[in-house]
Amino acid sequence: MKHLWKIRQLIRPYLWQVSLALVLLLSMTALNLVIPKVIQQIIDFGLVQQQADFLLKAALIIMGIAVLRAILPFGVRYLSEWIAAHVGYDLRNRMYNHIQYLPFSYHDHAQSGQLISRTIEDVRAIERFTGFGMTEIIRVGLLLVGITTILFIQHAGLAAIALLPLIPMVWITLSFGKRVGRMFFNVDNIQGELSSRLQENVTGAQVVRAFAREPYEIKRFGETNRELYKAQVGVTNQFSKVMPTTNLLVIAETILILWFGGQMVLKGTLTLGELVAFNTYVMLLSGPIQQITWLVNSAGEAIAGVQRTYEVLDKSPAIATPENAVQLPVLTGRVQFEQVCFRYGGENVAALEDIDLMVEPNQVVALIGPTGSGKTSLVNLISRFYDVAEGAVKIDGQDVRGVDLVTLRRQIGIVLQTSLLFSTTVRENIAFGRPEASLEEVIAAAKAAQAHDFIMELSDGYETVVGERGITLSGGQRQRVAIARALLMNPRILILDDSTSSVDTQTERLIQQALEDLMEGRTTFVIAHRLSTVRRADLILVLDDGRIVERGTNRQLLAADGLYRQIYELQLRDQEQFREEMDSLQVEEPIKELQTEEMD
Repeated sequence: MKHLWKIRQLIRPYLWQVSLALVLLLSMTALNLVIPKVIQQIIDFGLVQQQADFLLKAALIIMGIAVLRAILPFGVRYLSEWIAAHVGYDLRNRMYNHIQYLPFSYHDHAQSGQLISRTIEDVRAIERFTGFGMTEIIRVGLLLVGITTILFIQHAGLAAIALLPLIPMVWITLSFGKRVGRMFFNVDNIQGELSSRLQENVTGAQVVRAFAREPYEIKRFGETNRELYKAQVGVTNQFSKVMPTTNLLVIAETILILWFGGQMVLKGTLTLGELVAFNTYVMLLSGPIQQITWLVNSAGEAIAGVQRTYEVLDKSPAIATPENAVQLPVLTGRVQFEQVCFRYGGENVAALEDIDLMVEPNQVVALIGPTGSGKTSLVNLISRFYDVAEGAVKIDGQDVRGVDLVTLRRQIGIVLQTSLLFSTTVRENIAFGRPEASLEEVIAAAKAAQAHDFIMELSDGYETVVGERGITLSGGQRQRVAIARALLMNPRILILDDSTSSVDTQTERLIQQALEDLMEGRTTFVIAHRLSTVRRADLILVLDDGRIVERGTNRQLLAADGLYRQIYELQLRDQEQFREEMDSLQVEEPIKELQTEEMD
């Protein structure tokens, strides 16, 4: 019940509508309670005493009640559905907004399919309960209190006998509610896992086809789908056991009333009208009581939904702008790491340890090292995607933990190793960091990234809609659009995570020529595996096991004969030889052409 209590927070903004719905519910309940009393008067006074005038008045009263009973439920249903729609709308927005600000450490472990399921399916369960279940629970509660009170006022003894079956019914219902709540939580978790399976398969469709793993993926999805089927059938089985029991108990109520009440009528201690009214009240209550199992079913779904959504909402963003944060002016680009130690959440081994580094404005810093050495972890700390465990990362002398995140990240341009584009136009993808940018500015950034020519060849140019994740573009094209996106922000600090890894040699050369000019006046961090990037760096950092083991220029590190020299010999020498051969070929071709012309 503590989870359902949280729904109160969701309906709080709509107290006026909730209050009106409650007034209408009270009116409906009052009308329902009047009808059996009118029937009693019709029998005892109209029929037994043969008062025709009273029968006419009673008929008019019943007709008026019927009209009101036809109108009031419409108002209740409209208001309850209106409130439910707004609660669902608010909660989906709240979930989505909250997910945007959850730290990278949360997304490192969270399954996207589970987040999608919680934002859509679980919110839908809460919405359904808010619209129908909660209204019905209130209606049943009002009827139960009202009818029980009237029955005991009318005849306490018969009321006690008639309501005896309610005791086991309440116990069965509460027991069913506890079981079904846990079962629905399990159903929702499996449903989230099924969403993750589907999302992974759709995203990785090309890989699945390439390795002919369709049968394996079909089997894996089928197994999870089977688990969901069994969990849902388990809920149905529980429900099917409860329903017949409640029906039998309702029938038992009627039998007790007719048996004991009939004897009272024969003895003259109870009128026929009172017995009929008494039975009508009980029958009026039996319908809602039978609905309790349905309501518990709906409440179980809602409880599971609330529990799963608040598991996300209760996660406070670990990376957030602090109170009284420093609003950063235009940065000069000085970056300092002071004895930084960093480890990912839940990991015992440090990803970075003892990092002590000062990077002056406008310097180009290349990071190189084996896979898993901490290169990406180091640059992620600059934008404060993660917080350090020890030490501090400072930009222009300001600890990044004390500055406004928006003014920090708007001055840092990032091009990731895997370029993610959104399913929208090329122009909107480039202007993602600066939506207000003009078309001329977008084109200028695209030209600088050597992307303008291929964009103009697309069907609608800059207004061409790229597929999901930019799938309609080649890897090199996506990378150049991502570079243009970063350059449009005119950042003071530029982070390139192996940003030319997906382009061919010719395109790389064009991009490198553009980047050499664009790096002027910017502090640039480059994670690279190509010699051309390493050569032009003012400072090369060699990382291994989360530590900076060497630092210096290309010439200095080659002379040191350390890890950098080993990496150079294994990975970079072939690139250098290939480049020298290509350069020599480009020189030889004009010479041959010149010799041919001279011979002619």
